[in-house]
Amino acid sequence: MFTPGDIVELEVGAPAHGGFCVSRVEGRGVCFVSHALPGELVRARVTEDRGGSFFRADAIEVLRASPDRVTPPCPHAGPGRCGGCDWQHASGDAQRRLKESVVREQFRRLAKYELPDSFLVEPLPAGSGDEVLLGWRSRITYAVDEDGRPGLHRHRSTEVERIERCPLGVPGVGDSDVLAQQWPGLLGVAVVQDGTGEQAVIAHRPGVGRQSRGRRPPDRLEVIAGAETLTFRVLGRELQVAATGFWQVHPNALHTFTTALLDGTRPQPGEGVLDLYAGAGALTVALAAAVGQTGRAVGIESDHRAVADAATALAAMPWARVLPGRLDETSIERMLELADLSPDVIVLDPPRAGAGQAVMRALLDRGPRVIGYVACDPAALARDAAVAFAAGWQLDSLRGFDAFPMTHHVECVATFTRL
Repeated sequence: MFTPGDIVELEVGAPAHGGFCVSRVEGRGVCFVSHALPGELVRARVTEDRGGSFFRADAIEVLRASPDRVTPPCPHAGPGRCGGCDWQHASGDAQRRLKESVVREQFRRLAKYELPDSFLVEPLPAGSGDEVLLGWRSRITYAVDEDGRPGLHRHRSTEVERIERCPLGVPGVGDSDVLAQQWPGLLGVAVVQDGTGEQAVIAHRPGVGRQSRGRRPPDRLEVIAGAETLTFRVLGRELQVAATGFWQVHPNALHTFTTALLDGTRPQPGEGVLDLYAGAGALTVALAAAVGQTGRAVGIESDHRAVADAATALAAMPWARVLPGRLDETSIERMLELADLSPDVIVLDPPRAGAGQAVMRALLDRGPRVIGYVACDPAALARDAAVAFAAGWQLDSLRGFDAFPMTHHVECVATFTRL
């Protein structure tokens, strides 16, 4: 076994899901090495050893550099520093190729499916290349240390890296005044900006209740400055959303995902559409507009404030609604019965863990014409795709989007049809 702090020389291999690359050391197993790129030779400091299963290390010296390596634009990026980014040391094109490789590997390993050569991860349409890698985050939650000073968590650590600004944030968010203040008693402080430039500052306070699977209870969120409700636009429509609620952090993300989803599922006037994990109804609104007054659109969402926001968004569309309810293996059948809909189109945008076998099987059994899937985690998408493949469905289309530059995160929009 290695001891944290040991130095090893590594030949760096392919990227792995999570922002690492894989290296193999004879007699010591697999290493997940951070701050390196495929093909490089590095000296790395061991940070964790899982007793022969695998170990982790940070590249601290590059002995043979990849042609894709660049100087990180943020002074806080690097071994043992801020954990908000994974790929600041790679060019924009290289970052997208790394994410493409990860998506391919997840489908290959978890779904036993080889993606076509045409699949790639696209930049969002704000431009191309390195100019879109910075200044895109419209929401940042800054961690707060024991002394109430804000910053961002370090890699795989609860320690807080003090920063003066985050270059990923849009103006007013990445350089917010909250970074110059102290926030005693808070776990974090978030700054969010909507499509009109309106901002809100949100306190993260300790949650109540018992921990779940070793994690702390969900934070209690409270707007302490700015607007309680924010305004966002998607496909020419304005939606009012609670400042504490969920919205895509890249300003161009939702428009891009919605357009890709409509292109893939092609909802027609008069059809029935089921929208799962509907949030504040952004996709539900677009789907309802596509099927029109002769159709029906029903969403399901577990967050009650988001359901209320969706009701406001759908007020002028009486043929559409969002129902409150959770979607898991114990409740999916009951929620589908409450929806009272024989859907032609099913759309889902699940959390990072994915829909899971029970939910996927229930949706497939409904026999829709097409299923559209918005995924924030390629491993979860591949697992759910495997369920669809086993039930006799095929992957009709798949697009990847670099909605989170500098990080390992990648968003995918997939459609499935019956063979």
